[in-house]
Amino acid sequence: MARRITIHQTISSIRKASNALSEKSVGFVPTMGALHDGHLSLVREARAKNDVVIASLFVNPTQFGLNEDLDKYPRQFERDAELLEQFGVDHLFAPPTNEVMYGAKHITYVDPQGFDEIPEGIKRPGFFRGVATIVTKLFNIVNPTRAYFGQKDAAQCCLIKRIVEDLNMDIEVCVLETVREDDGLAMSSRNAYLSAEERAASPIVYQSLCAAQEKFADRKSDLTSTELKDAVVAKLNSEPLVSEIQYVSIDDTETMRPIDIVGDTGAVVSLACIVGSVR
Repeated sequence: MARRITIHQTISSIRKASNALSEKSVGFVPTMGALHDGHLSLVREARAKNDVVIASLFVNPTQFGLNEDLDKYPRQFERDAELLEQFGVDHLFAPPTNEVMYGAKHITYVDPQGFDEIPEGIKRPGFFRGVATIVTKLFNIVNPTRAYFGQKDAAQCCLIKRIVEDLNMDIEVCVLETVREDDGLAMSSRNAYLSAEERAASPIVYQSLCAAQEKFADRKSDLTSTELKDAVVAKLNSEPLVSEIQYVSIDDTETMRPIDIVGDTGAVVSLACIVGSVR
């Protein structure tokens, strides 16, 4: 018989369910909804490794800046809940309003030092504070054994690992490989914004990352970060629909701090660009 999912709309309800699971391992998959195979790969892994699986579905307003896409972010609750049930999620925490998570008197935020100084933080001031706050709140509410995230959001994964270590949380952070379309485009809820022409051009992002990977694989000695950046930029510039390269960053794999020399331990290559009209 298929598992039946229990949907919780209040903190007290999901906390009561979680507290009753003290003798069981709990896998937690936090999401903002508009689920795709990337999310579902996390659910699959959580289902395989834990007694109970809890997911959350909440479009977190504090990680969106002015003039970003909070209002148009895709929301499809019924479809998402059905998918999560099909993939074996036991409990879904889905606050119906922002007030459930951020009450009228809410003033406390988790503000990770240094993340506003990395390229994504510079482009999106306050984004990492919003992520850190909602993840900390969800971890405190659900109290999972393990939490699952996708490698696509490398800086967020680095941040969440730091939160768990710095705030002494007894949670294992599990980071899974990025799930991609057949042409290499990373699966993302925001891919829905792409027009047909933009969608056809968007694999250039993955191809640019592969150019850096090939440069690293072919090295005879340590590389400079500039050499890797140049490989990425050259590939991006080969696509006419790439109208702006906001940044290309070569960072330490554990701290997400910029590095000048890339040795055998490698680096995280991240970028942001505009394809057509979509970031």
